[in-house]
Amino acid sequence: MKVSIIGATGYAGSELISILYKHPEVEIIHITSESHTGKKISEIYPHFTNIFEKELESLNDIEKIGAESDFVFVALPHGHAMDVGKKLENLPVKIIDLGADYRFRDTSIYEEWYKVPHTHKNAPRVYGLAEIYREEIKAAKIIGNAGCFTTASILALAPLAKHRLIDTSSIIIDAKSGVSGAGRSPKLGNHFPELYDNFKAYNVAHHRHTPEIEQAFKDLSGEDVIINFTPHLIPMSRGILSTCYANLKEDISAGTIDAAFQKMYGNEKFIRLLGRNAYPETKFVRGSNYCDIAWHIDERTRRVIVLSAIDNLVKGAAGQAVQNFNIAAGFDESTALDRLPFYP
Repeated sequence: MKVSIIGATGYAGSELISILYKHPEVEIIHITSESHTGKKISEIYPHFTNIFEKELESLNDIEKIGAESDFVFVALPHGHAMDVGKKLENLPVKIIDLGADYRFRDTSIYEEWYKVPHTHKNAPRVYGLAEIYREEIKAAKIIGNAGCFTTASILALAPLAKHRLIDTSSIIIDAKSGVSGAGRSPKLGNHFPELYDNFKAYNVAHHRHTPEIEQAFKDLSGEDVIINFTPHLIPMSRGILSTCYANLKEDISAGTIDAAFQKMYGNEKFIRLLGRNAYPETKFVRGSNYCDIAWHIDERTRRVIVLSAIDNLVKGAAGQAVQNFNIAAGFDESTALDRLPFYP
């Protein structure tokens, strides 16, 4: 398969190159960057030196790029993929957007939360969370790759929502992310003296991943869902730990909870069920496409607390995109994704 990466110099774009370079069925034919056009990718990321030295192109030739590609990965901030999608809509190329432009079926929700007009409302799109939407992804023209916080949070509670074991009106999600999730562009809040030895919440009650999580839980449970989602920033490069709370319905036993996770994820390659009363850690999934999940039952409050850990740049971005690519292209889902976590 001939693939191209639009926005190759962000952290997610760099991670895509690292994964796809080792994919036995892929040739990377175009990589783009508007800020570094004409430079080699190894000038921006020296770890590619003497390994992958392709020159960065401009998006001005997007129609040519699309015509020469089987798949185009768009690793740009929200608001940019729609233009790519419109220009390529009459070509046979498939699009995997790592941003938010194609994650919502209802584009008015996108416009409300992202404050950007949606200019490709009628585009055929599928939400790209492989473990839940696998069948739809197989035939998709455009795949809206799931976000990083959303991947960790949706996967944590999906079995309980699907089997209606929890009160979906009671869901509270408390998630922490490493700073790479904020992207490569310098920002004051990510400046080392601001970030080091610090821990903070942000965008309380207003984070843009909130409606994305709600959309998936509605699909799973068949109920309208409104959640509380609070993200936090922690002073590390990679990783997300999501702690998810929900009230159990009447007469739901611990064994029923265990069985729901096993039934949904028992055969999933990239979900590792650590079981009841275990504790996932970000270091145990670092650099990998795995999502580690464990759950605890508070008998006193009749709540279930589910913990999930992912690498935000892999399972939360580039790895998930390649997993979706493998599904849509008809390859084994784990191709190029079976690398072990980095440790320590």
